[in-house]
Amino acid sequence: MRNKTADILKGLAVIFMVQVHLTELFAIPDWYSGLFGKASLFMGGPPAAPVFMAVMGYFLAYGNKKLKENLYRGMKLLVWGFLLNVGLNMNLLVHIFTGKINVTPWEYLFGVDILFLAGLSVIVVALVVHFYGKNKYIFLALIFVLIAVPEFFKPPVLEGQAAYFLAYFYSNSWWSYFPVIPWMAYVLTGYLFNLWQEQILLFYKFWSRFVIGGVVVLLIATINFGFQISTDLPVYYHHGILFYGFTLMFMILWLVVCDYVATNYDHAVLRYVQWLGKNVTVIYVFQWLLIGNLATWLYKTQSGLSLAGWFVLILFFSSIATLGWRFFHQRK
Repeated sequence: MRNKTADILKGLAVIFMVQVHLTELFAIPDWYSGLFGKASLFMGGPPAAPVFMAVMGYFLAYGNKKLKENLYRGMKLLVWGFLLNVGLNMNLLVHIFTGKINVTPWEYLFGVDILFLAGLSVIVVALVVHFYGKNKYIFLALIFVLIAVPEFFKPPVLEGQAAYFLAYFYSNSWWSYFPVIPWMAYVLTGYLFNLWQEQILLFYKFWSRFVIGGVVVLLIATINFGFQISTDLPVYYHHGILFYGFTLMFMILWLVVCDYVATNYDHAVLRYVQWLGKNVTVIYVFQWLLIGNLATWLYKTQSGLSLAGWFVLILFFSSIATLGWRFFHQRK
């Protein structure tokens, strides 16, 4: 049986990812740095990738596959990550190799997008469970390490092949969007929530008003900090403990809101969001293929209504492509 709340969380996450990718690649500098651009970057922050990875971690905790199966799944996600990099940058790569654009291709081919984080997370979780079982305190300790490292140790500055390799794990390189440190902490947070779900929900049942009230107060007190980090992409991609804490508070409130909506409402728009969540990986791939290749022509040239129009078109054609993908696989 589908988890309606989880599908809504994932569906909204991919919607926010689409709009923030358009802002990052299509928006003119004045729009990007203005109020609407900053709001777009924020919505592409806490409710997007962190929520997406936490939901993934939550469902990982249900799995009982053998180590070999999980390692294979993780490696498959890494391969898909490389293929997506090639696909979304195909137009750019053609321009590079024909001499029309003078940049190196390697940062684009080895850019650390979210599929790499997902694959590496599956592998790490599988290894931890294989050697230690579903030990809550091991996962709690790993979360602390992942978010604490950026506070105490700067990533080494490397060149050449070593720099590309390090970007997947801990790096300040601009193409290291979702390195393991600190981003796997969100996967493990979702995983740990699943393991402690019974106790958490019991606590929430009796103390919900205090929990929600406390979270709201903390978010109001720290919203400026969270907004500043979310809208400064190099800092956002390589954040530490404090922003993780802010995002955790945001995700708690976001979960409460989305669960309330899922429980009490049912209409066409909400069902579409659920459908996006159900097909989130395929939607994510198609939106990147469209945005990535269009960006070679439209890089930083759009604003206002043009961006809104592109958002509608990208979401529409990504949905159509996903329907085609599903139809093809159901026929096989």
